[in-house]
Amino acid sequence: MRAMKKLEHLIEETRLWNNGKGVDVDAWIGHEGNFNLALGYSTIFWPRFMEFDGYIFREGTKAENVRGFEAQTHSTRKSVECVINHVHIFDFHNHENDKANAEKIAYLGNVLKEIYEAKLAWQFPSKPCTVSLFMPDDPEDLEGYQLTFWQTRHETDA
Repeated sequence: MRAMKKLEHLIEETRLWNNGKGVDVDAWIGHEGNFNLALGYSTIFWPRFMEFDGYIFREGTKAENVRGFEAQTHSTRKSVECVINHVHIFDFHNHENDKANAEKIAYLGNVLKEIYEAKLAWQFPSKPCTVSLFMPDDPEDLEGYQLTFWQTRHETDA
């Protein structure tokens, strides 16, 4: 229940509905959401992963990108997975009419971290992964919030 109150606090529109009495998140989604957005968000909230040459990447990763990062000086299997798998939370949306702020992006980043951990553990039970949410030193650096993952066995790569 506490997490839901937090989420409703982050979505200002829920407080404006019902003549200012507010509505819960489910009611708000039922009025404002649509199936096309839901389908699109499914790729963020239940991402697709793939294996390639002993790596685990987000689906759609190109072999030439992998080879390019492998060829860089001092690259490791961990660094290749980290850079290719990283996403900037802020980049998920058009920001023209967005009310993004550090609190909202951190909340979403933490939820996505849990989702990635669950999905990777389910899909690759014999290949544990570490999921990291980078939070910038300056919380107002909205583009700095990044999520990435790598196989835990690569952590000791030199």
